[in-house]
Amino acid sequence: MAIRQIRVAGDPILNKVCKPVKEMTPNMQTLIEDMLDTMYEANGVGLAAPQVGILRRVAVIDIGDGPIVLVNPQILEEEGEQTGDEACLSLPGKAGEVKRPNRVVVQAYDASMTQYKIEGEELLARALCHEIEHLDGHMYMEHVIGEIHDAVMDDE
Repeated sequence: MAIRQIRVAGDPILNKVCKPVKEMTPNMQTLIEDMLDTMYEANGVGLAAPQVGILRRVAVIDIGDGPIVLVNPQILEEEGEQTGDEACLSLPGKAGEVKRPNRVVVQAYDASMTQYKIEGEELLARALCHEIEHLDGHMYMEHVIGEIHDAVMDDE
């Protein structure tokens, strides 16, 4: 397991659409493990493969309830709305107010390529939308209401 370099805004790889994962190979397993390690090391709640320079439809999330691995995720349902500050490991130290669905249902595969559905509300819904957008070559800054500002850091 290794910590990978996180690509930052302006890197052209962050604007590219990722290719689906066709099978779980040892390299894909290593990528997932490295992404989790990198996300935790950076104190993030999510990380998508293009953020570490890999154009594959893979993302990881942990909002505090344990890791979620998303391979080839698709949003099936969106409901309600929430508005709040959002940040990204690819734009360190910055945040911006973004409107997202309050509830989403996502279909994905896990690290064993077993298909599953996950329903997320509030922070999990925000994280799911944010990471899946990375896989389509988009970043949250495209949706910011107002200005991007310095992120408020918790002392925890």
